[in-house]
Amino acid sequence: QLQACGGGLVQAGGSLRLSCAVSEGRINTYNMAWFRQAPGKEREIVGGIRWSGSNWGTTDSVKGRFTVSRDVAKNTLYLQMNSLKPEDTAVYYCAADGRRSVAVTLGQSYGYWGQGTLVTVSS
Repeated sequence: QLQACGGGLVQAGGSLRLSCAVSEGRINTYNMAWFRQAPGKEREIVGGIRWSGSNWGTTDSVKGRFTVSRDVAKNTLYLQMNSLKPEDTAVYYCAADGRRSVAVTLGQSYGYWGQGTLVTVSS
């Protein structure tokens, strides 16, 4: 199971750090990712880390502002979000899957999802 937290209301230009605690299994056996879904829009990939620890980066819209990391000892995935913009407002979800050879940017590649945490960025 995945438990995401850390969302909230922040002004544009501010920062937040989201956490996703993995309660079953070890994080270094899962491909992990962050997705988000803004009101009225489809879910989109934000970024992620493969089970091996290889960070495949972030989507272009957040590149240079968001960073995905993990703490194996704490079995937790993080999303550090800096220079937030109103268009970053969305529900953020963490996702996990134990399969190795999958397309890590696709939602269908993940069998486990957290409950989502809302991030609201005011202008």
